[in-house]
Amino acid sequence: MFPRVDGLRSIEFGTPGPSREKLVHFILHGNKRATAGLADDYAKEGEPIEHVGELLAMVDNSGAHVGTLKVTRVEVVRFADVPDEFALAEAEGDLNSADFRASHLEYWTNVGEHVDDDTLVVTVYFDLLPEIVKR
Repeated sequence: MFPRVDGLRSIEFGTPGPSREKLVHFILHGNKRATAGLADDYAKEGEPIEHVGELLAMVDNSGAHVGTLKVTRVEVVRFADVPDEFALAEAEGDLNSADFRASHLEYWTNVGEHVDDDTLVVTVYFDLLPEIVKR
């Protein structure tokens, strides 16, 4: 289970270290408004998939709550079917779904995951709230 921070379910981006630092920066200071995760990871972690309207505490490398995200859309799609729209909303440099598939296949393979065209991916779109929301 992901820890709760300030009463909200936490969300971590990338792997700890430079990857997470870069992705959090993209959200706080850029246009990153979506993220993807493997559906199998939710099952492994015992976590429900995010839902529209949910508030999430984005944490940095130290686990500090550095931003609050509001989920605006969630879809579970085959890896082969991730749309161009998502790749652009994720704003990690991928210009279309083919770029997304190439970069994410490399990432997930490097962290020991097996991904093929039929692997289910959870795509989560969100807005960064203007200030940290605490419950």
